Amino acid sequence: MVGMAPTPSSAPPVADEKYVVLTTFTKDGRPKPTPVWIVPFEGAAAVWTVRDSWKVKRVRASGRVQVQGSDVRGKRTHGATYVGVGRIVDDDASARVAREVVRKYGLFGRLTVLGSRLRRGGSGTVGILLEVERTD
Repeated sequence: MVGMAPTPSSAPPVADEKYVVLTTFTKDGRPKPTPVWIVPFEGAAAVWTVRDSWKVKRVRASGRVQVQGSDVRGKRTHGATYVGVGRIVDDDASARVAREVVRKYGLFGRLTVLGSRLRRGGSGTVGILLEVERTD
């Protein structure tokens, strides 16, 4: 894909997708899918999102995640499913995840990160590290 950086060999292949469905789980185990961007990050994959979002709250509560390639709306999924653990990273790592978003998604990534900083300030977003493995 033009503008997409190759994934480091230790990152899961799902980190190469443009869009994925990140499924987090409620306390009672109900799945809550959300379409997001994904980037390779420090031998795993990561997403960057609003700090007070429900997906962040669910990751903090259980850590259980599932990831699969999808279209921009998350409606049509494709490829392998990956399951594992998500964890919220600190502010320094979150800033590095945001830089990876800019690197992978180019101008649109840069505008998204900038717009988020203007709306929420530097601490309004957070990175979620996804340590996942293919299920099939």
